[in-house]
Amino acid sequence: MMKQSVLLILLLTLSCYSYGNGDVNYKHKAIQKTLVKSCKLLNPQLSEITLPEELSVATEGKFFNVESDADTEIKHVYIGRVNSCRAGGCSIADDAMLGASEYFDYMVLFNDACNVVLVKVFNYQASHGHEVTAKGWLKQFIGYSVEDNLEVGKNIDSISGATISVNGITNDVEEKTSLLKEVVQAEAKIATTL
Repeated sequence: MMKQSVLLILLLTLSCYSYGNGDVNYKHKAIQKTLVKSCKLLNPQLSEITLPEELSVATEGKFFNVESDADTEIKHVYIGRVNSCRAGGCSIADDAMLGASEYFDYMVLFNDACNVVLVKVFNYQASHGHEVTAKGWLKQFIGYSVEDNLEVGKNIDSISGATISVNGITNDVEEKTSLLKEVVQAEAKIATTL
């Protein structure tokens, strides 16, 4: 009886830690709405980009090519997740191991040159740092390319009370832009050899 009680308590504890930490919803209605209304795309279609093994990294997101019936500068999108902290404190190592961190899902739209055209947070599941969802703050990323550096406090505004979220999205935008550029260059290299 004691073993069953301990097992039940353990299972309840683990389920509480993993609550809300499901997979990224790549078909979230806000994604389609952003593509159609904000980006003026007609009948946008996303096709997943398969990352080459040598460029594959642990990521909570996917890259897609964007096609539309309308002429557009938007050619690629990254849809992914940034882990934040949970309410009551933040112990990154403990949260990451237990899957208990809060998170937000966001998208980055890119042009042909892999420069950032738009960043939008579409699913904010954290209790702190929601200021990073503001359009005015996210505009700082527009035009970012791998030739630049993103640095919180210099060319990216810091937000008091949202340090983890600000650093998380800033680092992720920089990392994913660089990764996309590598993938696009690798694909171009393969296309020229065919």
